[in-house]
Amino acid sequence: MAEIIQRDGTWVFDGDALRLTPGRDRNVGLLRRELGELTVPLGALAGISLEQGRKSGRLRLRLRDGADPLLQATGGKLGEPHDPYQLSVEADRFGVAEYLVDEVRNALLLDEVPTGPVDGYLLPGPAVPLSASAGDGSAAFDGETVRLEWNWKTEEAKSAGGARTLALGDITAVEWHPAVGLENGCLRFTVRGTRTKAPPKYDPNAVELWGFKKDPLMALVAAAVQARLPHPAAAPETRAARPEEATEPVRAAVPGPAAEPDHDALLRRLRELGELHREGVLTDEEFTMAKQAVLKRL
Repeated sequence: MAEIIQRDGTWVFDGDALRLTPGRDRNVGLLRRELGELTVPLGALAGISLEQGRKSGRLRLRLRDGADPLLQATGGKLGEPHDPYQLSVEADRFGVAEYLVDEVRNALLLDEVPTGPVDGYLLPGPAVPLSASAGDGSAAFDGETVRLEWNWKTEEAKSAGGARTLALGDITAVEWHPAVGLENGCLRFTVRGTRTKAPPKYDPNAVELWGFKKDPLMALVAAAVQARLPHPAAAPETRAARPEEATEPVRAAVPGPAAEPDHDALLRRLRELGELHREGVLTDEEFTMAKQAVLKRL
């Protein structure tokens, strides 16, 4: 097991999954606090890296495309300090961070986890019911319907229609965008039968966001809805299934613990590692550690 404890949070790797627990430091974003502990299965990972600076560094996880409904709904636009897949590391803990990186990379190599996209979510998304208020309204989701309500800041053209209740079956897409510069952000739902998209300021199916503290909480609502929609990469017959059936997580197939290692397969794996090393994909240290792990199974 590999573990690193920092003010930003704690990451623990047990060989099968990474457990990410947010810290209590004031620099930890509101979204990370509300999201709570995340368990990321090994099969959902595409990579991990440590970026070292003079005074501090940063651990970063890279997930496979389509594995996480939060990243799907936000388009990867969650920045620091709201991104749960980043961890600030103090300089005197670089050695511990490097050990964790090596352990995760070796596990990815040994389990031959592909780095390509998936056609089913491997993380469950936020629990429901949940609600958030920001910008010109509030959004609540109970697992079956989304309710949008407006406040005194809402444009009259949008608020005149009153609160909106959207059935999950009528929602075809959801997206969250942060406010950037002079451009406002939004939480927007694409509803079946809606042919055009008005600016969020006037769109009755969108909450306009202005870049304030609680804006990222709207991303939780987006992720919870996204997790219950058919996966964008799913086969047509899967996409036509009921939303609750389409959200069953797809697990990476790995050999059972009692399975006997295939001698020829391990030799092939050694040759593959050698090729990756010669091509520069693996460093000398990564190659040595991965090779030793394979040799132990021969």
